[in-house]
Amino acid sequence: MFNIKEIGIIHTPYNDLSECPIQPSRSKDTAEVEVFKEYGKGLSDLDGFSHIILLFAFHRSEGYSLRIKPFLDDHLRGLFATRAPRRPNPIGLSVVRLIEIRDNVLTVNGIDMVNGTPLIDIKPYVSEFDKRDDVRLGWLSESPDL
Repeated sequence: MFNIKEIGIIHTPYNDLSECPIQPSRSKDTAEVEVFKEYGKGLSDLDGFSHIILLFAFHRSEGYSLRIKPFLDDHLRGLFATRAPRRPNPIGLSVVRLIEIRDNVLTVNGIDMVNGTPLIDIKPYVSEFDKRDDVRLGWLSESPDL
């Protein structure tokens, strides 16, 4: 067992889950990521990165099923082959563009979570580490929505 505590809160224009884009790549909206003051020093040197990875809690998610029908498909799929929010550990991940840092508040673009989402962690996106060229898309390769 381990504990994860929130380090901040994500303020978005989406007050209802139905308003949220299904992925950051489908969002053009800007939002503010408020890092609690006691973690503010950890933002040092982050301003040189164009993109960051936000780890957050799906705080409105309840329960889960190991077989689900994802947003972009009509077939049941294994939960871990999707990015669905209802998970045994309701943790989300989004890569967003970092626009600005003012004190302990980050302005980001490409947000896809509901207003008030708890922030768990921030990591820099580093293309040398994170980008892959030999990618297979599994069942998503059949989706006309990609």
